[in-house]
Amino acid sequence: MASAGGTYRLRCSVGGHELDVRGLSQGLFPPGGFVSVSRDRTARLWAPDGPNRGFTEMHCMSGHSNFVSCVCIIPSNDIYPHGLIATGGNDHNICIFTLDDTAPLYVLKGHKNTVCSLSSGKFGTLLSGSWDTTAKVWLNDKCMMTLQGHTAAVWAVKILPEQGLMLTGSADKTIKLWKAGRCERTFTGHEDCVRGLAILSDTEFLSCANDASIRRWQISGECLQIYYGHTNYIYSISVFPHCKDFVTTGEDRSLRIWKRGECAQIIRLPAQSVWSCCVLDNGDIVVGASDGIIRVFTESLERTASAEEIQAFENELSQATIDPKTSDLGDINADDLPGREHLKEPGTREGQTRLIRDNGKVEAYQWSVSEGRWIKIGEVVGSSGATQQTSGRVLFEGKEYDYVFTIDVNENGPSYKLPYNISDDPWLTAYNFLQKNDLNAMFLDQVVKFIIDNTKGQTLGNTDTGFSDPFTGAGRYVPGSASNMVAPLSGVVDPFTGRGAYQATDAKAENIYFPKKEAVTFDQANPTQILGKLKELNGSAPEEQKLTEDDLILLEKLLFVTCNTSLETPTAQQLQTLWKAINWPEDIVFPALDILRLSIRHPSVNENFCSEKDSIRFSSHLLKFLSRNGKQANQLLALRTLCNCFVSQGGQRLMMSQRDTIMSHAIELKLGGSKNIHIALATLTLNYAVWLHKVNNIEGKAQCLSVISTVIEVVQDLEAIFRLLVALGTLISDDTNAVQLAKSLGVDSQIKKYASVSEPAKVSECCRFVLNLL
Repeated sequence: MASAGGTYRLRCSVGGHELDVRGLSQGLFPPGGFVSVSRDRTARLWAPDGPNRGFTEMHCMSGHSNFVSCVCIIPSNDIYPHGLIATGGNDHNICIFTLDDTAPLYVLKGHKNTVCSLSSGKFGTLLSGSWDTTAKVWLNDKCMMTLQGHTAAVWAVKILPEQGLMLTGSADKTIKLWKAGRCERTFTGHEDCVRGLAILSDTEFLSCANDASIRRWQISGECLQIYYGHTNYIYSISVFPHCKDFVTTGEDRSLRIWKRGECAQIIRLPAQSVWSCCVLDNGDIVVGASDGIIRVFTESLERTASAEEIQAFENELSQATIDPKTSDLGDINADDLPGREHLKEPGTREGQTRLIRDNGKVEAYQWSVSEGRWIKIGEVVGSSGATQQTSGRVLFEGKEYDYVFTIDVNENGPSYKLPYNISDDPWLTAYNFLQKNDLNAMFLDQVVKFIIDNTKGQTLGNTDTGFSDPFTGAGRYVPGSASNMVAPLSGVVDPFTGRGAYQATDAKAENIYFPKKEAVTFDQANPTQILGKLKELNGSAPEEQKLTEDDLILLEKLLFVTCNTSLETPTAQQLQTLWKAINWPEDIVFPALDILRLSIRHPSVNENFCSEKDSIRFSSHLLKFLSRNGKQANQLLALRTLCNCFVSQGGQRLMMSQRDTIMSHAIELKLGGSKNIHIALATLTLNYAVWLHKVNNIEGKAQCLSVISTVIEVVQDLEAIFRLLVALGTLISDDTNAVQLAKSLGVDSQIKKYASVSEPAKVSECCRFVLNLL
């Protein structure tokens, strides 16, 4: 833990990577180690070097075909006691490594663009964020769900300690909180791309962004505090163990250590982009930068580098070039700067910078409170003060540039000025040029090529132009009432149909609840009342939709055939009349929907409406009634009709092929729905669980588990709860992956309270059986 008042000094510099170090994560094994990933396409595991202060490379892993941008550790389990290493890359893939093989154990494919952020949770879950604007939830080697809602790249992801809660931060400037795969809240306040997230507690988290600010949030949505200090993009944030202190790194060449809400120390590095950081259990800070070097800083005197190593680091720092446009130095006029004597005056605060002029050069120094001295942090390039005639540079909008190009985007349009210094990143310059002039991002590559061709590829200092893509952020910069009520069911052998007698027994009772083998249907009906209501409302139907006496006789016959064990088959004419009736206006259509609900159980009616030819038209028509603003009677009957579709093969095919769409519409009725709507929604979920258990579709199970986790939070009726419990038990029966996923969503903690329900006894009994599996 970061102790109050401690000063961080260099512990060691770790070489090995050939290009930018883009991601870091504390390792599980060996203790005190960490994992790094780089643009050189490798991931490396580092272990403390025995009695020395340094680190030794234990393991170099390769598996990506493009640069690696993020890393996290998947916690240990019985099979992998040292955990697993997950890396995300520009090849759109996630590689999973063991600690004893350089090649991936397996590769997760599914994202359509760079995977730029990873976070692991309990029970083997993994959350990934991508430039494709989505986040994905993985369990072992399968994608469980995709989180969709951001409108730009998802740069940061975190799984919160409370099971089922996840955070995503995006280039759309927002952070979203997800529960069981659904967006619960959107946090707004950042003025540019959100780049990093860190968890403080069950209820608080931190975010950092390209707007150079850090924000502390409550899960409830309130922004508690904003921290300022960085002068450019902030790329990463990491929290000290067991406290609320944290560290950040960014494009201003600095690592900043924050204690008790204040920036307590600034450490400058001899690299422009400080991409990544992580905090080890002993409080040491590991940072990765654009020069390919990993540096570790410590406040432990025992682990501090030797005087020679610290001097070598300071020498390297003093020789770095600083571009005032990417630093906190502001506009500089060299003629106005004092000489070296200015350094005799002590600084007033940690990290204060002072510029001096020495032999025609501008040098930057930073004040160290702990050491009581000015430390040279580099030489400033591009400082103003000369005229175009004396410097040979070009003035544009009052500032000097090595080049000012004229760009013609098309023959008929205007020309644009593009200023450029050789110390600039051409990708950044091109991107900002397109943004400023509201030009299409498709020109990015062309503008970069133009700059490089016309400057002969000149760069100054440590600018790395070959592997950055600021358009997406890969490089240094990212832009900114019905007649058939359901009776409560208890004290019966079949807890759904109520047939026979059943007695609750002791805890060793046989599980008669799940896995459920057949669909549950809504069969109760009073045909006389339904037909009476239909005839009554027919009088108020629009003239062109009114049913004739013959039509009414056809529907009466259809209802008789489908509600009785008749050997007759409904006729095409009867089905055409039913279709006409269910297209009545929504304020009078409910008796026709009730006839549909009962008729769809008949195999020939089911096949007719759910056949490949008519299934989309039929399902689309039913889904119209599930609108949140629709009439509750129609919502209820549409849900019950969908439940009854499961009785025959045609309906089963339709329900499974349209699962995503149907469940997305149905779950919208969880709020404001009546008790009967909740029971119908729970039954629909249960029927899906029955078929997903039969075909063992893990992605479908993930969606179903997400629905159960979401709905069980708002449902009060115990019959609906019971059906959700049976659905849950059915989904996780004989499937360890589904069990793990249910645990990761926190379903076990959501249902525990139902284990003590006394009446109906089936609720507590079923709940205990489910908890035993979990």
